[in-house]
Amino acid sequence: MGVVAIEELDGSLAPGTRLLGLDLGAKTIGLALADGTLIVASPHATIRRTKFTADAEELRRLIEQHGIGGLVIGLPVNMDGSEGPSCQSVRQFAANLLERFDIPIAFWDERLSTAAVTRALIEADVSRKRRAEVVDKMAAAYILQGALDRLAVLRR
Repeated sequence: MGVVAIEELDGSLAPGTRLLGLDLGAKTIGLALADGTLIVASPHATIRRTKFTADAEELRRLIEQHGIGGLVIGLPVNMDGSEGPSCQSVRQFAANLLERFDIPIAFWDERLSTAAVTRALIEADVSRKRRAEVVDKMAAAYILQGALDRLAVLRR
């Protein structure tokens, strides 16, 4: 498949498949799942990153287990809209995945996703320890929900 624009993602999915959202960090990968109707994103899990091969195998297991037809990966664009080293790292991770999986991948601007999730958790009086445990998968859900909302608008 390859990298597709978000506008092309819906048409690239096999019928009945779901989307998996990824928030790639240096130490972890936050994961979120879309429901079967591609309307709601839910936090799923956090993978502690090791070597790419192990990370990819864990993603393969999740893709097979949950009927995933495509990936939405958060792209850490700078506040001025430019792309720095973090974006290059995310794009390379996606390129490496595409060498192993035949699956469409779309990028979604993740500016302020972690900040927004952290703020919401603080407002909900979630402890610092608990926030550290859930922020990555919550950020992945925030990213995936943004992409799902865009897809919903495109379907109208």
